Amino acid sequence: MKERSVIHFNVADFAVSVERVVDSGLRQCPLIIAPLQAARAVVYDMSEEAFRDGVRKGMALRRATKICRGATVLAPRPALYQKAMTAFLKEVLNYSPLIESGFADGHLFVDVTGTHRLHGPPPDIGLRIRRHVRTHLGINPIWTLGTSKLVSKVASRLVKPVGEYIVSPGDEALFLAPLPVALLPGLTRQELRKLEEFHLTTVGALAGLSRQQLMVPFGSRSDYLHDISQGIDDSVVSTSSLTTTQTVDCEQSFADDTNDRQEIEAVITDLVSRAGQCLRSRRQVARRVGIWLRYSDGSHVVRQASRRVGSNSDFVLHNLALSALQRAWTKRIRLRSCRLVYDRLHKQSPQLLLFPDKGVRERRQEKLLGAMDTIRNRFGHQLISIGSRSSIAGDVRSTIH
Repeated sequence: MKERSVIHFNVADFAVSVERVVDSGLRQCPLIIAPLQAARAVVYDMSEEAFRDGVRKGMALRRATKICRGATVLAPRPALYQKAMTAFLKEVLNYSPLIESGFADGHLFVDVTGTHRLHGPPPDIGLRIRRHVRTHLGINPIWTLGTSKLVSKVASRLVKPVGEYIVSPGDEALFLAPLPVALLPGLTRQELRKLEEFHLTTVGALAGLSRQQLMVPFGSRSDYLHDISQGIDDSVVSTSSLTTTQTVDCEQSFADDTNDRQEIEAVITDLVSRAGQCLRSRRQVARRVGIWLRYSDGSHVVRQASRRVGSNSDFVLHNLALSALQRAWTKRIRLRSCRLVYDRLHKQSPQLLLFPDKGVRERRQEKLLGAMDTIRNRFGHQLISIGSRSSIAGDVRSTIH
């Protein structure tokens, strides 16, 4: 059986890297990316300088700015990051169709097994892709090579934020043995605590136990722990991530708990505009929205609204969201956060209709949204938005901040 060759590419702090390509002046200072309009905002991404100061993803923005006082804070631009990810994928597709990608996070697994006659040895492919991406896109990915996703993934964790690593076939167990078990993917916090209690702090120590010995403390997880400690991973590089993304997810925490309808609908409008821009950039439409309302007392309510025909128009998506909000907002308790999830996604049809069923109003709305997307991609999402009640009243006037 031929040894597999799997390359893992990882652009460290992907959102930060993309922002620094757009604005080179940001390279000179620590950078934190987080929503700006909410006091309870959490860190979306941070630069290596901010990371060294102690900033972490998911940390409250207030705490992060206290830890790293000199940091520049920018609002996240998911559509821009997805555009950069698409360009990254386009470069890599020149070398292999077997690519597994995350959603705009800078991570790619590429199976280059058997492509040496076309593109040369796997290490040459990794070097060439990195050089092309750095030259054409301005981002500098880590790349690591192994015989499985597991090995190449662990190797990339050793060379962050920049670098390369090659694990030769047959050296998987030797490579993993001295490493901390925390570098192995897929382990829960509870499992890591239990491993520490048994003084199994290195992968080699874990690999020294048989499946039967691991069965006692870890039960059904014993086989997984045994295999990854030996470097055994037969999982394939899945290409499903290239064809579809199952959801578009947006969330906002309120600066102060509130039950003011105007404030809540304003947040809904902003979340809808972000989801709509993301869908349009991916040429997808959604047929359902789910809304999560989290209350001050810790309780939450989930409701949904759907339509037969998919859409990526902010006006249609906004009406769907308001329908879901009406069903979910049943308590007088103040709200703490709101989350929208659009799903039942499918590709937008590229075929033009012989007899268009859209009226003048719908066509004007499409042109307006297209112009707004262009402005947002260039200058940021917060620059321009549609009034919070525009889709109800049929008004297409925009507000520029």
